[in-house]
This record gives sequence, structure tokens and C-alpha cells, in this order.
Amino acid sequence: MDAQRTLRRQMSCAGIGLHSGNKVTLSLKPAPPDFGIRFRRTDLDGLEVPATIDNLAQIRYATGLARDRASVETVEHLLAALVSVGIDNVIVELNYPEVPIMDGSAAPFIYLIHEAGVKRQAASRRYLKVIRPISLSRGDKRIALYPSDHFKVTYSISYDHPMLRHQSRTIRVSEESFIEEIAPARTFTFLKEVEMLRQNGLALGGSLDNAVVVGETGVLNNALRFEDEFVRHKILDAIGDLALVGYPVIGHLVAQRAGHALHTAFAAKILEETDCWRLVESPVDETAEGVPVALPIKAN
Repeated sequence: MDAQRTLRRQMSCAGIGLHSGNKVTLSLKPAPPDFGIRFRRTDLDGLEVPATIDNLAQIRYATGLARDRASVETVEHLLAALVSVGIDNVIVELNYPEVPIMDGSAAPFIYLIHEAGVKRQAASRRYLKVIRPISLSRGDKRIALYPSDHFKVTYSISYDHPMLRHQSRTIRVSEESFIEEIAPARTFTFLKEVEMLRQNGLALGGSLDNAVVVGETGVLNNALRFEDEFVRHKILDAIGDLALVGYPVIGHLVAQRAGHALHTAFAAKILEETDCWRLVESPVDETAEGVPVALPIKAN
């Protein structure tokens, strides 16, 4: 049996909301089997928002969730970190409707999870195994899932900028490969867009400490963490957004010029295409390196 997992103990951190600029306190707490990942607003008497596609909210340069009076923004980096180490059940407590941006990557959340420890539970995990291709296109943006015996991501980006005309990367996603190759990749923006974002009440907490800012001739930060950090961060975003499917995915995700809006629309489409996948209780090859990364949020 491939067991579900939660945390061994509570861990907390504090940071700034990327778009609000406000200080946020976040706590990760253990949860029982089949609980899923739920965001709990302590400033709203504990109202909860399960991290499922049914609760998808407005996409504003980040992925948001909402249910009833409660909402939470910028969830994708934390979700990617949680699912990369197979955390199925956890309470994410927040005192403000935005996950702190930390350094703009998933690495600080990985550290928090490792400090809390991972605990196996007496309940089996189910995986969504793709058996027929699923695809979605919007203009020149495309995303698809193909049958595979493990979880793999191929992502391509193109921008009208000398540094970012084209980047592409393929990675077989495992806990180890995510932590080493994807988690440290930071979110990025273009300097020419920063003023527009702030005029619209966004990126108020953004700085060179939590985002890569791309100017006309290069990045304003001291250095990139990877030569292709930009496309690696897009893979990070896709993993976090695909978590809203509700199951670990076994398949090959291929995306070209996609973003949060297309990622999340595709997550909904996957669940609609019920003849293209089946649920299995364990990965096909449990002993091989690179067991599929878990995307374990349970639907509610």
C-alpha cells in the first residue's frame, strides 16, 4: 500500500504577501487521513477553503481560491512544495488572505515541511493514471497530458525579450528532482510591467528579495540560480496548479507558453475527461527512482 502522509508536528513562518505587501503568518498543522489540503483563515473564525479546483477564484498573476467568505491568494508555490514531498493531509493556517511569498520560490516551504517531519498514515493514496491524451489550447498557448509510467513535465516558454526568446526543459519529477532542480527557481517579472502591476494594486510586496526582475538588458538581481531559472519556475507553477486536480497524476505534462489561467482550466478539464484516466492505488513502478510526485488534494 502506498500510504497517505501528513506532518509530524506544527511549524510556522512569517513573510510578506507578494501582491498585498502585508505581513502574513502561516502555520502548517497535521491533519487526519482523507482530510486533504485545506487553507484555514484564523482571522475569519477558522473558515476553511479546501485546495480543490471547485474553489478556484480569480487568477491575478497568481492562483487564488475562495469559498463562502474566505479566500486565499498565491497558493501555487506552497502547493507545489507540499505535493512534491507527498503531503496528502495538512491544515494551512493563515491570518491574512495571501500565502507569504518568502523568496519567490518553493524552497522555504520545503525547509518548513522537512522541519515538521513527514508521517505515514493508515490510509492508501490513489493516483490518477492517464490512459488517453488530454489537451487544451488558447491561441498560441497549449497544455496536454499524455500516458506515461511516471510524472514528467516538459515546458516551453517564449517572450519578446533577448534573454527569454525561448527556454524549454523536461524533467521527470520526483521528490529529489523537485527539491534540487525546481524548488529554488524564483518567480519573475519584467521591469516594464512593475509600475502597471502596482497601479492595479498588485505586486505591492514585490522586491529583488522575492522575485527575479528582468530589465531591458538583463536581470536586476545579482545572479540567477539557474541559467534557465525562468522555465524551471513555470514548471513549479504548473505542479502547484495541477495539485487542484485532487489526485497524484501519472502522466507526461507538456505545456507551451501556458500560465496560471491555462494550468487551472486544464485541471478542471482533466476531471471532466473521465474516459482518459483511471484511478489506481499505487504507482506502476514503486521501486524505480522518480516515483510520481503526489498531487493529493481530496475533492470536497
